[in-house]
Amino acid sequence: MLMIAGVVILLLVLVLPGLWVRHVLTRHSSVRDDFPGTGGDMARHLIHKLELEQVVVEATEQGDHYDPQQHAVRLTADKLDGKSLTAVVVAAHEVGHALQHQRGERMFSWRQGLAVLASWMQRLAPVALLLSPLLLAVQPGLSRWTLLIAALAMSINTLVHLVTLPVELDASFNKALPLLQQGQYLDDADMLHARTILRAAALTYVAGSLMSLLNIWRWLRYLRR
Repeated sequence: MLMIAGVVILLLVLVLPGLWVRHVLTRHSSVRDDFPGTGGDMARHLIHKLELEQVVVEATEQGDHYDPQQHAVRLTADKLDGKSLTAVVVAAHEVGHALQHQRGERMFSWRQGLAVLASWMQRLAPVALLLSPLLLAVQPGLSRWTLLIAALAMSINTLVHLVTLPVELDASFNKALPLLQQGQYLDDADMLHARTILRAAALTYVAGSLMSLLNIWRWLRYLRR
């Protein structure tokens, strides 16, 4: 009974943040005629204000993000062309990442380096898992090494999630919110909602970290057998 309760609680911890994020973003995605511009306009304005000369604003279909290789703030169509609180706040958040990059902040650099390493390790992990049963019949010792490689790849991915969380929180609460407040782009009520939007988004990274830790725990249990 306790095990079932634990599983239910774990599922709620992993699933509820994503549901809440979608609810919060949707709630504040209605068109605001009182806003002078779109999320894309806000991003371009902040980029000019902060003198981030190399940074451009582009459309994307792969989720809002900042690309440090191309120096590009990329926003989905609803953020780029939308005049909503969600669009403006998300745009400011992504510009916050561009500011981290320009300043050469350590955590941002670590996260980028780990993300590249994790990308390579994720390509290696499926190969290792495919080789494991084949090597088990020939050389059990080597089979165990392939499983260790796969577990290491997952560990690096977990580390990326753990490092990403403080980077995201900094972009939100130490970069985006002060920019929005100092520029007086939003009234007091909208600023409160902006905090809610950014806090909700941060929870997705908490859930991602928990999921990664759960995967590592499962693999460590398997390797101990």
